[in-house]
Amino acid sequence: MIKDKITEFQTVLPKHVTLVAVSKTKPVEDLIEAYDAGQRIFGENKVQEMTAKYEVLPKDIQWHLIGHLQTNKVKYIAPFVSLIHSIDSEKLLIEVNKEAKKNNRVIPCLLQFHIANEETKFGFNFDEVKELLESETFFTLQNISIVGIMGMASFTQDQTQIREEFQTLHDYFQVLKSHYFKFNPDFKEISMGMSGDYELAIECGSTMIRVGSTIFGNR
Repeated sequence: MIKDKITEFQTVLPKHVTLVAVSKTKPVEDLIEAYDAGQRIFGENKVQEMTAKYEVLPKDIQWHLIGHLQTNKVKYIAPFVSLIHSIDSEKLLIEVNKEAKKNNRVIPCLLQFHIANEETKFGFNFDEVKELLESETFFTLQNISIVGIMGMASFTQDQTQIREEFQTLHDYFQVLKSHYFKFNPDFKEISMGMSGDYELAIECGSTMIRVGSTIFGNR
């Protein structure tokens, strides 16, 4: 039961950890069941699907875009998205800022790091983020707020490798916090950990986990 799983997470998760219920490909009925159990934060990876669900579901839901985001799709979610987890280029950040401004909003964003030992995952490396944060362009972006970072570990059974990757992300967070966001209380999120590895992620300092199949069952 979806409801039971949500209740279980509400009971066991530490207070500082936010649960993002990953509802991609799931029917609206499933989201309503989770909503009725008290879940208010849902993660989608496709813009079209997220917009369609936003239209029909209660307006106190916070929608998180967790998948790769194309610049030409930003305009569709800019009016309502609560958090974009997957900022992986300066170009995308500029576009989000532009669309946020049109909607008279400041959109919270996470910088996505490539921490996995796989070519397929998107994300910055550390030097690229450093370059971005020190660029003149970055200081002109008044309609975005960088509230933390996100990363995905390698798809592997090797717990040691996953732990090392999560630890790397946590270390990046600490450096960015002390060098660039020292006086910014909003910079506090580390989005890491999914159904298979969220417990390990929490041990390594995650503040936000993205859980789908454990809640909704396999697709």
